Amino acid sequence: MTPIAYSIFQTEDYDEAAAFWQRTPYIGLSSADKCEAISIFLARNPGFSFTARDGDTLVGTVLLGHDGRRGYMYHLAVAAEYRGQGIARELIRLGLEALRGAGIEKCHLFVYTDNQNALEFYRHEGWQQREELVIFSMNV
Repeated sequence: MTPIAYSIFQTEDYDEAAAFWQRTPYIGLSSADKCEAISIFLARNPGFSFTARDGDTLVGTVLLGHDGRRGYMYHLAVAAEYRGQGIARELIRLGLEALRGAGIEKCHLFVYTDNQNALEFYRHEGWQQREELVIFSMNV
């Protein structure tokens, strides 16, 4: 078995990542996840998002960015057959390290309320579930 290789997420990774996200339960996709939008996100947040590969096969992704004050994590996904090997933990570590290097001290993420595996994972990893906040959204 080859070691997992981690790299900065590039626009060139988009097609493969988008197909991967579509196959992954609980990855919410919208128009904000089209190639042009992700390319803009990556350009605004260079070096914060990562891929994990087993040889040529994409087995994990994470998108991270910040607004200058807070970090945000999206699309942490690991292929089902690769879970439990520390890949998600390493993708998060790489992203949070990049945020810390940019002076960002807190990162937020969004989890579907019925995604019990993710909720348990983040709790186990030390993330704090914020019961006092409600998320509001509006299309603009």
